[in-house]
Amino acid sequence: MEQSITLRSGLKMRYNVSGEGSPVIIMHGWGCNSSTMALFEQVAAEQHKVFNLNMPGFGGSDEPSEVWGVDDYTRALEEFVSLCAIDEPVCIIGHSFGGRVGILYSSRHGSAVAKLVLVDAAGIKPRRSFKYYVKVYSFKAARRLSPMIMGKKRAEALIERMRARAGSSDYASASPMMRRILSRCVNEDLKSVMPRIKASTLLIWGEKDTATPLSDAKTMQRLIPDAGLVSYPEAGHFSFLDRPAQTAAVVRSFLNVKE
Repeated sequence: MEQSITLRSGLKMRYNVSGEGSPVIIMHGWGCNSSTMALFEQVAAEQHKVFNLNMPGFGGSDEPSEVWGVDDYTRALEEFVSLCAIDEPVCIIGHSFGGRVGILYSSRHGSAVAKLVLVDAAGIKPRRSFKYYVKVYSFKAARRLSPMIMGKKRAEALIERMRARAGSSDYASASPMMRRILSRCVNEDLKSVMPRIKASTLLIWGEKDTATPLSDAKTMQRLIPDAGLVSYPEAGHFSFLDRPAQTAAVVRSFLNVKE
């Protein structure tokens, strides 16, 4: 059942609720919405009460009016938990960007997070090539010099075209505000907070993931005290869609086993 809640900032946040039992919060990746995570909702709802979120800026939830970082999304999650009166340890499932928020939230809330599932999760700042820095500094030079050469209006159009060409498909399809948010979030590295996570953590990964490579999963496995990794050969960044039956079995077992 779809519901909505209004955060203190005035943003309306939409989410699906299903099942009964101890709480599970599900968070999708960038450019996606709650429907992308239907597999996890279906499995978790067998024995749990599930909150499948549409993060601010996605799936009909209001877009932030300021440039949010991972901390802002994490505080929105904290407020959601409070407003929904979730007063027992929660399990968190996060894919990609949702995993990034899950990492920061879990690092802050200790035993209030019972279990954590990170699926092709973001959170480790990517290594940059020389070609990347050439693009960055070319962009910065164009942004500074073009208004003097062609005027402010034409310069802004040029800069936006350069952003679209240089950015990912996620960047190209986003609104101007969400592009700025994406640029901020992808440059935040969460390795330093991972050792603070107390929850038992399951990492699910595609071995052919090029957005958040398997090396990121291995780093998370090393840094998170109680973490185990399941990886799928030939699966990509949406490994759970490439391997739905295996993912359902693994998640069902992880969520429902008593520790």
